[in-house]
Amino acid sequence: MILQPLVPVDGALPGPVLTEIAALYSTNHAFFELGGDFPDPNRITVEQVAASLADELAHDSAEILLARSAGRLVGLAATLDRNPAAAPGDDDPWIGLLLIDATAHREGYGRAVATLVEDRFRAAGRTGVQIAVLDNNPKGLAFWQSQGYSPVRRAKDRELGRDCTVLRKPLDAA
Repeated sequence: MILQPLVPVDGALPGPVLTEIAALYSTNHAFFELGGDFPDPNRITVEQVAASLADELAHDSAEILLARSAGRLVGLAATLDRNPAAAPGDDDPWIGLLLIDATAHREGYGRAVATLVEDRFRAAGRTGVQIAVLDNNPKGLAFWQSQGYSPVRRAKDRELGRDCTVLRKPLDAA
């Protein structure tokens, strides 16, 4: 599996890749029902995904990573080098979103993508990584805890003020 950064071309996301990403989002309607990110999680459009990705990339330290296995897009990770709302002294990077093609859940892609993201942060000298999981997503919380993340505090998410649990994983030197 490889992770490749999504790079806008002339300020826009490439159409064919955007179509692939929209298809990935569409397989995850159950996840998007939990969060309310899209008006109709059963009908996520390319335009809505483009707007969502543009919002993610609007942060200076944001990166969208595409996960491919045998050339197929199997997942996506949105990361922040540093949370813009972090308290002073909290310099951990963040995983803002980890999305795996729902038709390939339970095949190890989530674990593999999370590990690759952590390895990138570790190689950059980072000592920990954080993620916020919506409280109404117990499967997500269980996944992240199974990956070694521990709850550190309760919070509201930045976009919609939803209740969530912030988790952190220390990144030991390789």
